[in-house]
Amino acid sequence: MTRPIRVLVAKPGLDGHDRGAKIVANALRDAGMEVIYTGLHQTPEMIVEAAVQEDVDVIALSVLSGAHMTLFKRVRELMDKNGVGDVALVGGGIIPDQDVATLKGMGVGEIFGPGTDTRRIVECIRKLVEEKGNR
Repeated sequence: MTRPIRVLVAKPGLDGHDRGAKIVANALRDAGMEVIYTGLHQTPEMIVEAAVQEDVDVIALSVLSGAHMTLFKRVRELMDKNGVGDVALVGGGIIPDQDVATLKGMGVGEIFGPGTDTRRIVECIRKLVEEKGNR
């Protein structure tokens, strides 16, 4: 018997809008995943520390502030530095299409824009975890 997929849902930076993150967290939980929601105003350091402590399979960042390039880059750097570079990293929020390819090049597995069907998010996370084979 394998344990459920563990997903850390985080709101980095000064963005105070978390409705989407909470909807995604509930959908992942309803799909049988264990969800750790860190709350608002998390630093990249806090996010990666929580990921290490919670032994997660996925870090999911919700960014609506426009600081996505800086925040994803810093989280990815800290993941590698702290030995969790094999954890899947995904994100969502207001992220322009022209930035998605760059983020994926940094190691972000998938970006989900506003209105993405939560079933697609669940399916993508399952696929990413399966591909990583960490569990």
